[in-house]
Formats: sequence, C-alpha cells, structure tokens
Amino acid sequence: MNSLFRSLLPVAGLFLLATPVLAQPCASNFKVDGVPMVTGLSYRTWDLISRPPAAVLKDLAAAVSAEGFADMRIDRQTSAVVAIQETSGSGRPQTLRITARKSGKGTRVDAVFVVQAGQVAPEDYVRKAFCRVIGGARG
Repeated sequence: MNSLFRSLLPVAGLFLLATPVLAQPCASNFKVDGVPMVTGLSYRTWDLISRPPAAVLKDLAAAVSAEGFADMRIDRQTSAVVAIQETSGSGRPQTLRITARKSGKGTRVDAVFVVQAGQVAPEDYVRKAFCRVIGGARG
C-alpha cells in the first residue's frame, strides 16, 4: 500500500499542476494583432465548450449584454453575437464578434474585439472580459 501511494503521489502532483493550464485555454489563446495607436487592433481568443452551439450562443449573448455592450444582436445565420461599444465619446465604436460553431462533440467559441486606429484597450482587461463571457456560456 505504501509503495502504491508513493508511485501515485507524483502522478497526482503532475495532474494538479497541469489542471490550471487545462482550465485556462481562453486566457492562453489570447493574442493581439496590430500596432497600438498606429493601426486598428484586433484582440482575439478562442475556447472549446462541451455544449451544443445553440445553447452556447444564447448564453454568450446574455454574457455580452452583462459586459455592457450596446446594439447587441444575435446573427443565427452565422452563429454569432455581434455588439458595439463606444466608450471614448469620439463616436468611433469598437466592435465585438463572438462565434459559436460546432466542433466535434462540442462548440468552438471564437471572440474578436476590434478597436480603430488611435484607440487602445488594456490587454489584461480585454482578456479577462473575453474569459468571463466565454465562461458564461459554459452553462
């Protein structure tokens, strides 16, 4: 018994160390394309959810609304939630598009937040907001 415990302990430890990585694909898939203040920026991430796309899409819409986006609509034809945010007072909106498409037995969620040239959004805030929205679709 003692021998079995000693051989399983390292395996359990490795599993516990790997669990946060496995649980954080939204954050680890996050990237930003563009040159701040010079070009528009595209903040992106994706994750997999083990639920049907229709259920995921509905919950994504609720989560996007909770984040304060305006003019939100669900485009069922493209399986996407599209929303606009205007926070600077410049009249230049930032757009959010989140798609939910079948992938294997679940749904792949892709999120893109686009800000125009001359605008920036704090990367850490966008990353956390993406992961909150995607997390809200887990049901």
